[in-house]
Amino acid sequence: MNKRLILRLIGRLLLMEAALMVPSLIVSLIYGQGDWLAFVETMGITGVCGALLAFLVKPERKDLNPKDGLAVAGLSWIILSFFGCLPFWLSGKIPTLTDAYFETVSGFTTTGASILTNIEGMPRGLLFWRSFTHWIGGMGVLVLTVALLPRLSGRTAQLTKAESPGPVFSKLLPRTSDTAKMLYLLYFLLSFTLFVALLIAGMNVYDALIHTFSTAGTGGFSSYNNSVGAFGSPAIEWIIGVFMMLFGVNFTMYFYLLRKEVKPVLKNEELRVYLGIVLTATLCITFTVLPQFPNFHDAIRASFFQTASIISTTGFITADFDVWPIIAKTIIICLMVIGGCAGSTGGGFKVSRVIMLVKDAIRDIKVAIHPRKVAVVRMDGKPVQENVIISVGGFLFLYVMLELCGALLLSLDHIGMGEAFTAALTCISNVGPGMGAVGPTQNFSLLSPFSKWICSFLMLAGRLEFIPILSLFSIGLWRKKG
Repeated sequence: MNKRLILRLIGRLLLMEAALMVPSLIVSLIYGQGDWLAFVETMGITGVCGALLAFLVKPERKDLNPKDGLAVAGLSWIILSFFGCLPFWLSGKIPTLTDAYFETVSGFTTTGASILTNIEGMPRGLLFWRSFTHWIGGMGVLVLTVALLPRLSGRTAQLTKAESPGPVFSKLLPRTSDTAKMLYLLYFLLSFTLFVALLIAGMNVYDALIHTFSTAGTGGFSSYNNSVGAFGSPAIEWIIGVFMMLFGVNFTMYFYLLRKEVKPVLKNEELRVYLGIVLTATLCITFTVLPQFPNFHDAIRASFFQTASIISTTGFITADFDVWPIIAKTIIICLMVIGGCAGSTGGGFKVSRVIMLVKDAIRDIKVAIHPRKVAVVRMDGKPVQENVIISVGGFLFLYVMLELCGALLLSLDHIGMGEAFTAALTCISNVGPGMGAVGPTQNFSLLSPFSKWICSFLMLAGRLEFIPILSLFSIGLWRKKG
């Protein structure tokens, strides 16, 4: 393992994090609510630590191997979350380090779970940073690093592979740095389009930026206690609902559209299944909750918004789905598990993995009936490599085991099993709201410090799809050779 190179890369990430706090500092100065000093102190601490690592640590070699990529991915998200929580803690607005770290991890991992009970009482600079962490974490801090610092290593693909969601990492362009730049270009264009649409719908600039960051990163932090429901605007709900769904789509599809290649988009199996799930879930929930709404339009708007919010793992709220019928809540839980498409900013199990598991199960049944039959799992008409299918099975095992272990540990906090299960599920899938005491109208403030650290771990593990975080506990990762 190239430990010196890992430390140097983390140092550069810290310098980048300090620079990314500048917009929040500007916002805090504009509104003059006293939180600017916390940003100055944090930027100073982060910048000094980053400079010491980036400029004083001299690696023997500059190439990353797969183990180094895993270590950078796992450590960077833990460390960036720690330095990112300092403005909340140093300002005194979130008095305990545990709560500040939980809130920041929730931001960077785009989960949207919160411990804040009075969001509107927070300084606007801190709320801006809180939502901006969604936008930074949505596409990935390492993807951003590769885009801005393409010469930081000879094998930058190891970084993006370790961080990118989905069973397979796809390079849109021959060079990894060019792929990272293209991803962020698409990310920015979609974000800017949403920002303009929200301004036209009646939001002010500040609220439009906050909700653009949270929607684009599929995070769900709002500047209001009642989330998007605080605006009481059908137009805003439809706009955010549509864009939540769009940000849950594989960004490769937008790359094809940018190049005017419509055929691969129309043939993409994951996209068709994803849109089919959104449509089916919306209609099923609509007819289930229709008696609770004054008319069909309100019912379908609320159903679509919550469907898009949960499957994209954004977590915005316009209705309390905790009081919906059991069938509607069951659908919501299923959407939490499924999540968005691979290569999107959404979390969850990913639609492509669900498709592969279903097809693999069908193949096993066919082979059991016809032992001599040669059956191949295909996606978009192309055969899927067996090692990919095996990795999907391994991912399912880790997902289920971490969910069960997380729920078991959270149940020690004397909360109901339903709350413990959905709290672990919403953290591991990076959704945000759970059910009951951690439901859409509640938050995670009632949990003990122990449970908040468990949830922080689950959020980090879920965002990085387990391996980079779990590998940090492996002795083999830290050996100098092998």
